[in-house]
Amino acid sequence: MDLHFEELMGKVTDFLKSEAKSETVIGEPFKLGEFTCVPVIKVGLGFGSGGGEGVEAKGRKGEGVGAGGGIGIEPIGFLVTKGEEISFLEAGKAHGLAAAFEKVPDLIEKFVAERNKKEEVVA
Repeated sequence: MDLHFEELMGKVTDFLKSEAKSETVIGEPFKLGEFTCVPVIKVGLGFGSGGGEGVEAKGRKGEGVGAGGGIGIEPIGFLVTKGEEISFLEAGKAHGLAAAFEKVPDLIEKFVAERNKKEEVVA
């Protein structure tokens, strides 16, 4: 029974490792003007297993094992960089990812203001 249990647990942990890679946790960066935005995602992993064996009244033996795993993924915000400046825009629990997208107009406004300042200096 131990061999089957170890094999099953190996498969479960391999699956969880493959699903909780950095691209899943952090997300793919994207550009918004001069800003680079990186989504940040919280990942929770859980798994359980069990096994047993027994003999019934007629003398037949039996054994069994089982395992399962699960992943929960929640977007929590964005890391936003411009040059050497780094900020974190929180998505917020109440609104999830929508709260982060509500901040996009502020980012665009900051981007336009910075560009206008540079144009005034050049002019």
